[in-house]
Amino acid sequence: MKFLELPHNYPEQLGNQSKWISKFIRSYWLVVFVHTIAQLGCFLFLYYPISKYEFYIHTLLVPVILMSSMIIWTHWIHRQQPHFIFYAMSITSTFITWVIIYLNYDIRIIPALCLMPIFSSVIFFRKRLLWFSSILQMVTFVTLYLSDAHFREFLSSFDAVATPSFILAGTIIAHIILISGRELLGDLQQTMQAKQELIVRNAIMSKLSKTDGLTNLYNQISFRDYYDTAFDYASQGSDLHLALLDIDNFKQINDTYGHRVGDMVLGIVSQVIQQYISSSDIAARYGGEEFALLILDKNFDEAYELVENIRSHLSGLRWKELNNQTVTVSVGLHSCEPGLTKEELFEQVDNYLYQAKRSGKNKIITARHIA
Repeated sequence: MKFLELPHNYPEQLGNQSKWISKFIRSYWLVVFVHTIAQLGCFLFLYYPISKYEFYIHTLLVPVILMSSMIIWTHWIHRQQPHFIFYAMSITSTFITWVIIYLNYDIRIIPALCLMPIFSSVIFFRKRLLWFSSILQMVTFVTLYLSDAHFREFLSSFDAVATPSFILAGTIIAHIILISGRELLGDLQQTMQAKQELIVRNAIMSKLSKTDGLTNLYNQISFRDYYDTAFDYASQGSDLHLALLDIDNFKQINDTYGHRVGDMVLGIVSQVIQQYISSSDIAARYGGEEFALLILDKNFDEAYELVENIRSHLSGLRWKELNNQTVTVSVGLHSCEPGLTKEELFEQVDNYLYQAKRSGKNKIITARHIA
């Protein structure tokens, strides 16, 4: 049916509104309870021109059973047929409303309660549900008016015309509120979406400003910042080891096989580095084919093992793009020591790297392994 056609994201919307649906259904129990207490209080303390039997059975017990049955039915729909829960809620709220109106139609203002199901529909921002609820009020009023003589006795000709007009006017007002609310909600969603997109763009820009696009490692500027921070921590007693890795014969690779292959080599080397470092370590592309590592929370032997694993892994790879040749790296490694400035530490590691390149390449030089 066109009337019950559901939006494509209905399950997601329903899931987001489920807690409010449960609260609404629980509120029906509260309405029934308050009305029952009010009826009982009026019978006990005010003049009620009916017998006790008629009151307790027809005015109290039967309406409570009927209204409770409708609420239980709505609970069942919520669990078993959630796609129809909004219409079930509208039917139940209409039923409860008109039972209360019917039991108290001697109170002139009581028909105004028929607007409650209509304005309740506004909360869920559903135009079809709003008009569905409005039609239910109209149909229920006309049915009661035509079928129950006692109900007609309390309504003048003006009431018979004014009540449907009152329902229609309330529906139109509720419709205007709903449209305004949906527009406001749409504007809010657009604002939130724009804010989220801005946050994402800023995060991407921040990442791009800190990382090297080719290797996805930190760039030299970011490395310098992390190096300063790590050195400060090392000055307070934390372990810090600095390693510089340089790809051997990289210029020859570029000249012989082209820069595309050279870029691929840089990418693979960076992947191997990331494979062995821990989450507390910092890896950066420091220069063209040079990489820098800040190794934290490890002793010297563990730091040496880490860079040795990288060197060994790379030296064991055969590159079909290089006619099955290998790509090796030379490494300088040194630990932060008392009395050593960060400039001196970097210069010492750079000297070890130079010695590794000069003494045959594909090796690690440290203070313990000077060639």
